[in-house]
Amino acid sequence: MGIARVTELLRRLGDPQEQVRCVHIAGTNGKGSVGAMLSSVLTSAGYRTGHFSSPVLCSPCEYFRLNTVEIMEERFAQLLTTVVSCAEQMEDMPTEFELLAAMAYTYFAEKQCDFAVVECCMGGDTDCTNVITHPLLSVITNVQKDHCAYLGDTLAKIAVHKAGIIKAGCPVLCGETHTEAYRPIQERAAFLSAPLYDTNSCKMEHIACTLDGMTFSYGGKRLFVPLAGVYQEENVRTVLCAAEILKMQGISVTDEALQKGLAEVRWQGRSELLCKEPVVLFDGAHNPDGVRQLCAGMQRYFGEQKAVLVIGVMMDKEYAGYADMLKPHICRVFAVQPDTPRALAADRLAEVFMNEGIPAEACAVADGVGKAYRMAEEQHLPLVGMGSLYLYREFCTALQCLRGRSQRDD
Repeated sequence: MGIARVTELLRRLGDPQEQVRCVHIAGTNGKGSVGAMLSSVLTSAGYRTGHFSSPVLCSPCEYFRLNTVEIMEERFAQLLTTVVSCAEQMEDMPTEFELLAAMAYTYFAEKQCDFAVVECCMGGDTDCTNVITHPLLSVITNVQKDHCAYLGDTLAKIAVHKAGIIKAGCPVLCGETHTEAYRPIQERAAFLSAPLYDTNSCKMEHIACTLDGMTFSYGGKRLFVPLAGVYQEENVRTVLCAAEILKMQGISVTDEALQKGLAEVRWQGRSELLCKEPVVLFDGAHNPDGVRQLCAGMQRYFGEQKAVLVIGVMMDKEYAGYADMLKPHICRVFAVQPDTPRALAADRLAEVFMNEGIPAEACAVADGVGKAYRMAEEQHLPLVGMGSLYLYREFCTALQCLRGRSQRDD
């Protein structure tokens, strides 16, 4: 880990990261949703806006968006060829994500973006995106335990890494409130004379949440965000505060742009409603905080009705505690193994739930989705897919096949 390789690669490419004004986002959870919403708002405000995010769900083109639209495959291939050609001349070959970060900055500079919303891949200080010297705004959504082998085993240690995106004199917005995590961020901002803002001043009122999204009042207007998940309230609050800070820097974000941008945002795999009959929800909850938030959403949307669960996780996650958290909200589990070398074996995951007295079986992804869908349909239960975002593509493909077959039968 470190930024030496990507810094050298970008130097060879002409330092494109210095040619675009950036909003840099770190955080354990929420940075994807915050980035998508902020990008949509800036696009609606009339700015040419780039957006770099990870991981991707269905296509590598999802890494790079211009005005919320994914890069074309042909241009992706051309960019990759250019960046790899430079990288191959280096003694120390850059990693995959370092290549992607270099591609992102090159693409945004080439397109003469007014702004780029750039998400950290992991951590902050040593993240491959952390080559921006003067960000318009640094955002830290929150600090939770994840990637502990790389970032540390306490909130304070992890927060030190996240705080590494703060730059001298550049404003920073922090959505974290836990003292242990907030203090390192506060100290870093003070050391660098970086104005520090929090989200407490954001007054959202009359909040109403459904599986279709969230409506709320802000600044005398009624706004809608088509993203479900109880955690989206905090993410929206972060976006509203970020917009205010950008306005303080002379960037025009009108009420109309805010309203339109939030209403038109699209972000897959985060409490996404995939089907209404039966209800099928997918959420990329992959760490303890994400699972807690998902449980809160299931309680809000389903009440006492228990759901059928399809779950697949990575072996390096704290999956042992998931069954206890999910137990009040589920009646049956189909454990699956996402198609990636880091995935936990389905039988080991099923055993975790069986040890908690929850009926569970290990399945291939398509079989697990099929069994869960039929059970949900026959017993009028909600179906929840969750875990790694690497599961999303296979889950959706299996669901589409089932629904297509069902419609043909009808």
